[in-house]
Amino acid sequence: MSGSMSAGQISVVVGVAREIATGSNGIAGESARRFGAYVSRMEQVLKQLDKVLPQPPPPVQTALRGIAADLCKVESTIDAYKNKSKIYILIHCRSLSKTFQEITRSIGNWLALLDLGFQNSNDKNNNDLQKKSDQLSREMQQAQFLVTENEERVCCTLEKEAQGRQTAKAVQNAIIMDIARALGMDPERNRTELSQQVQLLKNDLRDSTEANDVHILDSLERIFDNWAIEPEVVSKPMDSDAEEDAPIPPFKTFLCPLTKEVMKDPVVLESSQTYERSAIQHWFAHCREQGRNATCPVTGQVLKSMELRPNIGLSGTIQEWVERNVDVRIKTAIQHLENSDSLEDNERALDDIYKISEEYPLSRYKLRISGLIPLIVGTIQRPSKGVGSQLRSKVLMTLLSMAGDDESKRIMIEAGVSKLAIKSLTGSFEKEKEYAVKLLLEFSQEREFCLRIASEKGSVLLLSGMAGNAENPTLSNLAEETLRKMEEMEENVQHLASAGRFQPFLTRLCEGSEDIQIKMADCLARMTLSNNGKELIARKGAKVLVNMLSSTLEAKTLSLKALFNLSTLDDNSAVLVDAGILPPLMNVLFKVHSVHNPAPTNLKELGAATLANIVSRAGHWEFAAADSEGNSLQSEVIIHNLLGLLTHVGPNWKVKLLQILYGIASSPQAAESAAVHIKNGNGIVTLIAFLEDTELDHRIHAFKLISVLSERLGEQFADALRNSRQLILLKEKLSTPKEGSAAACILANLPLSDDEVKNVLGTDLIGWIVNALADRRGSRAGRNAWTETTMVEGLLGILLHFVHCSDKSILDCVQHNQLMLVFKEHLLHHRQPKAKQRSAKGLKYLSEIARIVAKESEPQPPNGWCASLMLMCMSSPPSPILCPVHGVPCDQDSSFCLLKANAISPLVELLEDSNIDVQIAVVEALSTLLSDSNNLRRCVEELDKVEAVQGVIDLFFVARPGQLQEKTVWMIERILRVEDQAQKYSIDQSLVKALVEAFKHGNPNTKDLAQSALTNLKQLSGVSGGVISRSRPQRVGNHG
Repeated sequence: MSGSMSAGQISVVVGVAREIATGSNGIAGESARRFGAYVSRMEQVLKQLDKVLPQPPPPVQTALRGIAADLCKVESTIDAYKNKSKIYILIHCRSLSKTFQEITRSIGNWLALLDLGFQNSNDKNNNDLQKKSDQLSREMQQAQFLVTENEERVCCTLEKEAQGRQTAKAVQNAIIMDIARALGMDPERNRTELSQQVQLLKNDLRDSTEANDVHILDSLERIFDNWAIEPEVVSKPMDSDAEEDAPIPPFKTFLCPLTKEVMKDPVVLESSQTYERSAIQHWFAHCREQGRNATCPVTGQVLKSMELRPNIGLSGTIQEWVERNVDVRIKTAIQHLENSDSLEDNERALDDIYKISEEYPLSRYKLRISGLIPLIVGTIQRPSKGVGSQLRSKVLMTLLSMAGDDESKRIMIEAGVSKLAIKSLTGSFEKEKEYAVKLLLEFSQEREFCLRIASEKGSVLLLSGMAGNAENPTLSNLAEETLRKMEEMEENVQHLASAGRFQPFLTRLCEGSEDIQIKMADCLARMTLSNNGKELIARKGAKVLVNMLSSTLEAKTLSLKALFNLSTLDDNSAVLVDAGILPPLMNVLFKVHSVHNPAPTNLKELGAATLANIVSRAGHWEFAAADSEGNSLQSEVIIHNLLGLLTHVGPNWKVKLLQILYGIASSPQAAESAAVHIKNGNGIVTLIAFLEDTELDHRIHAFKLISVLSERLGEQFADALRNSRQLILLKEKLSTPKEGSAAACILANLPLSDDEVKNVLGTDLIGWIVNALADRRGSRAGRNAWTETTMVEGLLGILLHFVHCSDKSILDCVQHNQLMLVFKEHLLHHRQPKAKQRSAKGLKYLSEIARIVAKESEPQPPNGWCASLMLMCMSSPPSPILCPVHGVPCDQDSSFCLLKANAISPLVELLEDSNIDVQIAVVEALSTLLSDSNNLRRCVEELDKVEAVQGVIDLFFVARPGQLQEKTVWMIERILRVEDQAQKYSIDQSLVKALVEAFKHGNPNTKDLAQSALTNLKQLSGVSGGVISRSRPQRVGNHG
C-alpha cells in the first residue's frame, strides 16, 4: 500500500485509513471498535489537512509515510481477524489488544509531527485543525487497550481447560456462562447463537496448526455439549388433579443453574441466585484456584460474601415433589418386575430403581420396605435365555446402591444376594465381577454379614484368586480389601486358611495367647489343606505345635491332631523332625502315665499315626534323636518298645505300629539296625503271628513288613515259617489281591531247599506265575502301581527258586513254560531295577543249566575192537549244527542257551543301566558264556558281534572298587585270553590304565585278575618294575 502512495499525497493515506476503519468494524470486541474510532478521527484530521496543505512540508510528509507504514502493519492483523467468530476473537483478545495498542500509539507519535505544518499559519481554521490534531495525537499516544476482567478470566480458564484438567460439571457450566457474558450474550436466551459461535470457531480453527487452539476447541466442545443438554421441565404450578401414576417433571426453579439437576440442598447467594450447595462450592474452589474473586455464575456479580443461606422454602417444595415422584416410580418398577417377562422392561425398571437410590439416598428406606429386593434378585433367577452378564451386572449395581443400611443388607443376605455375588465372581464380564466384589465388600463391613459371606462355599477361594490377579488392579484391590475385613474376625480364619490365605491363621498360631493357639490347633486339625498349604504351615508353625505337646491335655490332643494333618504330606517329615517332634511323640507312645493323669488311648493312637506318616519318607529322621537319651528311631530300645506295644495294645492302632516298623525297616539308613533289633527282640515270632490275624489290615501290613525284613532276615523267617508250618500259607496268599504281592516278595526272599521248591511251591505254580506275569504286562497299574510292581518283582523272585533247582521234573517244567522267554521279556520291558535284576539272574541260572546239559549231551566216541569196523561199514550221518557256545546242538525252544534265545543283546543293553545291582546281575549272566575254556574263542566272537566286549570294557572304566569292578575285570581277563582280542586291546592305553588302577586299588581277587589281564596284554611293565609271575585267579563269574 505504501508503495502506491507518492510522498505527500495525503488523500492516499486518507483512503487507506478509511479502509482500515471499515475493516476493524468487522472484528468483534471492544478493542477493534476503539481502534476503528481512532482511525476514523485521524481520517477526518487528514482530510482537513489535505485542504489546507496541498503541498505538505517535509515533516508532514515524514509523518504521513510513518502513518502509512503503521496502517500497512495493522492491515494484515485486521485481515486475519475479520469475520472470525466471537469466541475466536475472545480467545485471542490479549494479543489483538496488544497489537491495536502498539499501532495506535505509534500513529499518535506520527501525528505529533503535523504541528510543524502549522507553524507559520495564522489562519483561524488552521489553528482549530492544529488543536484537533494535537488532541488526537495525545490521546492515541496514551491509548490503553485493556482486556476486560471477564475476558481475561475466560482466556485463563480456557487455556487451563485445554491442558486436559478434569473439572466438575458445575464448573463447566459456569465457564459457559462466563463466556456468554464476555460475548455479550445471555446463555439461556441466546442458546442458539452461542451454539453457532462454537460451530464458527470450529470452522475458524479447521486449518489451524496451533496445538493450543486445537486443545481449546476440544475442551470447549466438550463443555458446551454437556451444557447443551436440557432437562425436561414444567412451567405450570403443581396440579392436584395430575395423574397419580405418572411422574411429574421438575419445575425450572428446582434445577440448579450449574448442574441442571434437581437440587437436594438449595442455597442462596447474596446475588439472590439459588444453587445446589455442592455445585456452587465447586465453583468457589475453582475461583480460588485461579486467584480471582468469587462471582455469581449467572449474573457475573463479584461477591463480597460467599455465605450460603439454605433456601428452606424451595427445599421443602422440592422434597414434596421428590416424595410424590419416588412413590410413583417405585410402584411402576414393582409392576414391571412382577408382571413383565420382557428383558427390556426389567432393565428399565432396574435403571430407574438405581437412579432413585443414587439421586435420593433418603428415600432408600422406601425401596427396602416396598419389597423390591426379592423382586430384583428374582429377575435373574427365572429360567430365561435372556439372563446374561449385562442383566446380572445391573442387578448387582442396583443392589449395591441400595445396600446402605443393615436392614437392607439383612434382607439381601436372606434373599441369596451373597451367593449371587459369589457366583458372579466367576463371570466373564468385568463390570459384573466388579459390582459383585464391591457388594461383598459392603457386606463385610458388618460382622454378622462378614461371617455369612466367609462361610459361603467358594467365596474366600474366589476372592483370593482375584486378589492375586495383577492384570486387573481394580478388582484385585477390592478383593484384597474384602479379604482383610474377613481377616479381622477369628471365626473366618479357618475359611481363609482353607482357601490358601494362611497369614491370619499363622499370626494367631505363632503370636497368640495359649487359648488362641489351642483354637488354631483345633482349626488346623479340621482343615482340608492343599500340599502347598501343609508345607507352609509346617515351616511356619510346626515348632509352636510341637511345644504344645508338652502343655495341657487339651493342648496336647489338639496340637497332635494338627501335627497329624501336617504329617500327611511326605515332604513335611523333615520339617516336623527338625521342629523336634520325635521326643514328644515317644513320650506320648511309651510314657506310663499315673492313675490320676492317664494318657487317653486315642492320643496314643494319634501319636502312632503321626509317627507312621513321618517314617514313611526316608532320609532325615534316621539321624535325629528320638528321645531324651539321644536314641534314634532304629535303636534297640525304641524298636523293642514298639514291639512291646504291638503285643499289648488294642486292635485299633496295631496297624499304625506295623506301619511305623515298616517305615523304619524300609529306610536304607535304618533297615540293617532295625532288622537286627527286631530279630533280637523276638519280633520275628511276633510278626509271623499276624499273618493269620483275623483283621485284614493287620495281615496286609504284617505281610508288607515281613516282605521288607525278609531281604535281610530270610533265613530266620524261613526257619520260623517252617516251624509254624506257614510256608504253604504264603503260596495260598499269592492269589489274594491285597496280600498277594507281599506274599510273593516274602517267598522270593526266603532261602528254600529243592525239596521245598518241589513239594511246597509245586510245579503247578510255575504255570500260574507265567500267566499272572503275562496278565500284568498287558494291564495298567493305576492306583495300585506299588502293589503291581512288587507283585511282578516277587513272582520273578519265586521263579528264581525254580530255575536254581536241580530237580529234573522242575527243570522239565521250567523248559515247558519257556522261562527263558519270560525272563528275557521282563529284562527290558520293566522299569523297576529289582525286576530287571531278577530277570538277569534268571537268565544266568538258565545259562548255567545249559552249560551242564551241554556237557552231559556230548557224544562219546565208540570204544573196542569193532570201532574201526563200524567206521568202515557205516556211512556218516548228517552233521548237526553245533552251538558256538556249548559245542552241541542247542534248540531255540527247548534249550536254555542265551545265544539261541537271542538274550545276549538285551543283556548288553542293560550294561548301561543306572542301577549297580542290575549291572552286576547282567555281568554275571554274560559271564556264564565264558566259563568253558574250550569254547572261549567262539564265545568271545559271539559276544563281540553284539558289542558286548566293548560294553563290558566301558562299564569297567566307570566301575568303582567293589563287586561290579571284580566281575567286569573277570570277564575282561577271560576275553583277553583270546589272542585276537589281546592284540586288539594291547594298544588301548585307557584299558591298560584302568587295569593298573584296579590292580592298585581293587580287592585281592580283583588285583589277581587285573594282573592276569595285563599279562595277557603283555603290559606287566605298567604294573611294577619287576617281572610278575602269572597266577590263575579264582573264578568269580558265577558269584552272587
